[in-house]
Amino acid sequence: IDIWHLNILNEELSRVAVGGMSSTLLVHCIGLPPVLNFAPEAIKQMVAPSVLNGTKRISLAITEPDAGSDVARISTTAKREGNHYIVNGSKTYITGAMKANWFTTAVRTSADAASGVSVLLIPAEAAGVSRTPLQHKQGWWCGDTATIYFDNVRVPADNIIGEEGHGFSVIVNNFNNERLTMSAAMEAYSRVCLEEAVNWARERKTFGQRLADHQVIRHKIAEMKQRINATQAYLYTCCLQVLEGKPNAGDLALLKVQSSQTMEYCAREAMQILGGIGYMRGSRVERIYREVRVNAIGGGSEEIMRDLAARQYRL
Repeated sequence: IDIWHLNILNEELSRVAVGGMSSTLLVHCIGLPPVLNFAPEAIKQMVAPSVLNGTKRISLAITEPDAGSDVARISTTAKREGNHYIVNGSKTYITGAMKANWFTTAVRTSADAASGVSVLLIPAEAAGVSRTPLQHKQGWWCGDTATIYFDNVRVPADNIIGEEGHGFSVIVNNFNNERLTMSAAMEAYSRVCLEEAVNWARERKTFGQRLADHQVIRHKIAEMKQRINATQAYLYTCCLQVLEGKPNAGDLALLKVQSSQTMEYCAREAMQILGGIGYMRGSRVERIYREVRVNAIGGGSEEIMRDLAARQYRL
């Protein structure tokens, strides 16, 4: 499936406005690509078929209690002992972790910052691996999120993804894909908010007029549409760059910022237009409003994304 059709799939799933469901169904889209793009053939054959046919699951494990977007700060260690790595540390806020069969895991194989990062495929059932679900989230209630603990976990050295010490490039490559798919979902969430607001504005009457007859409401709707169109155009531009083999990390970072800010604006304005009914649990706008923050932070916060884009100019 190419990037166009992946984003179409992502947009259609997002129209249900249940981000936790989408994150669970599509978690392999961030956990599997490093295996397909960088792992030895034997690892690909062991993992890919069962993940793609739905019998097994794979999650991406990068974030730690003290390291998120700053991947160079990860502290989970993997020390080489003969034909194995001994892994110790923890990962947190990991999507799909409770039901995963494998973790595509960022580990530290040397003290060097970025050049000390490697990526290992760790079986979830390996001795020393434990998991704790993270509950009481603001959104993504049906999504599986957890903390993972590694206590002297022995992982075959053949499970290295890419080369030792070159994990940073593997992770960055994967972040580009994650940010693009997240942006497609956020654009779709924004569009859902617009549709819900328009439909309600046509039906609801105040002071003898429809909401849509009030200029202030029409201006809110126009601004939502304007921001969505700009986001969609940027999304298509970035998709073309990827298809042409010229992905731009700075553009993908700014696309994610554009998408999360559009989603936040549209969710807020749609909530204002819907009023009380929009505040009631169960409506699409209410769910989207609660899921703004996980999209604005996950995959790289807005602040980190802007800084990444600025650094493309060697500032």
